[in-house]
Amino acid sequence: MRLAAGQVAVVTGAASGIGLAMARRFAAEGLKVVLADVEEGALEKAAGGLRQDGAEVHARVVDVGERADVVALAEDVYGRYGAVHVLCNNAGVGSGAEGRMWEHDPNDWKWAFAVNVWGVFHGIQAFVPRMIAGGEPGHVVNTSSGDGGIAPLPTASVYAVTKAAVVTMTESLYAHLRAEHARVGASVLFPGPHMLRTGLWESHRNRPSRYAKQRPRRTPYRSLDQWETAMREAGREVRFTPVEEVADLVADGIAADRFWLLPQSEHSDRQIRARSQSMLDRADPSYLEHFILD
Repeated sequence: MRLAAGQVAVVTGAASGIGLAMARRFAAEGLKVVLADVEEGALEKAAGGLRQDGAEVHARVVDVGERADVVALAEDVYGRYGAVHVLCNNAGVGSGAEGRMWEHDPNDWKWAFAVNVWGVFHGIQAFVPRMIAGGEPGHVVNTSSGDGGIAPLPTASVYAVTKAAVVTMTESLYAHLRAEHARVGASVLFPGPHMLRTGLWESHRNRPSRYAKQRPRRTPYRSLDQWETAMREAGREVRFTPVEEVADLVADGIAADRFWLLPQSEHSDRQIRARSQSMLDRADPSYLEHFILD
């Protein structure tokens, strides 16, 4: 589809980071943008900034892990605008899990799945039938990650599992849309190719009480600045991809009806080849040896 003035884009996790960058890019194309986020203060600030730039913006506090919230968002948007052309299921959290998988707090998994997996599913069910019925060109973008979407980072295994699920969900969505001959496309987004400065690093600030840890953390949460310092002290190169580049990748991918929104990266390509070859050879996952030896 072609992005055009007057269309409507809905973005979850839109108060900051990748979500806000996508909203800004859509607004620059003349789209009306709907911002959904669980963090009310940041959401109001993001919406105000876009309005100052001349965009038509509607903002709503939404917990994508709550089905009723997402259904209410869809009803609100369709009641206000009558159509949705772009849906970005982008909201995501890090789980905050520590240690080995068998040591994890079950609520770390419940919270990560509620937002990262169920949140995407809720978005699909609340919006896609109406997008198809509207008969206009449309597109759904689901945010995954190289961690899980390509190969897992075992030290962040909960997040990796959820992001692997998003890839499979989007592949299935693509097939279902094609089978229906719908005018709605689907893409899976891998932000990067480098690290990103987003609120994901401090997801715990918005953790609902219903998913509170059942036992206290053994170590304090680290901010992005602390992670960056630790990595540099360990002699590892730290590079960041501007979120604006991710937004450009999304806009260009929608225009090209491209399924894999995967930026060029030698590192990612090596991971993809190594994992695929391991499967073809029925061999052990040697691409994980680096972590196994830690």
